[in-house]
Amino acid sequence: MFQILKNLFHIFECLAADLYYGFPARKLIVVGITGTDGKTTTAHLIYHILKTSGKKVSLISSIYADIGGQIHDTGFHVTTPRPWKVRQFLRKARDSGAEYFILETTSHALAQNRVWGIPFHTSVITNITHEHLYHHGSFENYLKIKTKLLLQSRNALVNLDSVSAPEVIKILVDKKKPFKTFSLKETKADFTWNAQIKSHIHGEYNRENILAAYGICLSLNLDKKAVLKGIASFELPRGRLDVVRNKEFKVVIDFAHTPNAIERLLQTIKTDLVGKNGLIIHVFGSASQRDDSKRPKMGEASAQYADIIILTEEDYRKEDPAKICEQIAQGIKKQGLVKDQDYFVVTDRAQAIEKAIFMAQRGDVVVVTGKSHEKSLARDGKEYPWDEYKTVRKALIRKK
Repeated sequence: MFQILKNLFHIFECLAADLYYGFPARKLIVVGITGTDGKTTTAHLIYHILKTSGKKVSLISSIYADIGGQIHDTGFHVTTPRPWKVRQFLRKARDSGAEYFILETTSHALAQNRVWGIPFHTSVITNITHEHLYHHGSFENYLKIKTKLLLQSRNALVNLDSVSAPEVIKILVDKKKPFKTFSLKETKADFTWNAQIKSHIHGEYNRENILAAYGICLSLNLDKKAVLKGIASFELPRGRLDVVRNKEFKVVIDFAHTPNAIERLLQTIKTDLVGKNGLIIHVFGSASQRDDSKRPKMGEASAQYADIIILTEEDYRKEDPAKICEQIAQGIKKQGLVKDQDYFVVTDRAQAIEKAIFMAQRGDVVVVTGKSHEKSLARDGKEYPWDEYKTVRKALIRKK
């Protein structure tokens, strides 16, 4: 009952903010990006393509908000801010002369009506896999909430390669909502990969993100040559397949925090980055109050490709991090890995990262996932400052 009232309050909050700031989204072409994985990369790529095409564009993503060229922090563990802040950013973007606004949109923002009333011009779902069931109750509810973004957009784009595509399409068809599709595999999709698309970015999952951005930008009637040029020059945003050390052994920082993201990331590293006879050493944990059921699946996904796993804390809040690690380990054991031989539990994240780096030899890749760009670590119900990059650098210095 409380959540229903809270969601209704957000509608009034959206309306009040729109009235106060003069309905700023109505004078912008707003592009929405949602999905379990790939939202941030896709949002930043669309932003990059628009900017390199000479368009004035602003952005809100999980990393930061770029409003008229000024960078703003969106807060701890926040992707889509509160209605007042979003409208404030929209108004500042409009006043700066922006024509386009890219809005990375979470399931929480959609479920809680925090983006109610925003006239999305074009939106895309990158994919939908297990996540946030703690808040949404079931995968079916989670999928319906994600699809809300497409239903409130003028133009909708669906990834046919996502396992959730049939369910998303059924909802759209039932609601008589027109949509377009993209696919790396299905030749009948509206947007498919072709020889003209050039990118140096690794990973099939990133090819899906690129194709999503390609479809969005062509749907916005951008010049095709400009879109292709933007794709070719794009660099991944901070904390996405980020090779922070590339010497005798590599260190990669990534935000992957779902079974799907972990599997596809490690598969890419196994194929493209690990040296001959090299090992993948994977450091990760699982956040509390997200989706407990995904934890064994995360362990299983990691164990398919990682040679050594170090389980650690990741925003455990008030949960016991050792118990979280044990739940992840259930999936690791399914793959035949043995504790204190193939996988280890080091609950202190800094110590876990140091252990991985000290273990690394020539040709190995140390992969640290789950925190990436985030600036805090939730421990015992409190937020503590955290910097994944600084922690890695300190460990590398100590190894010397």
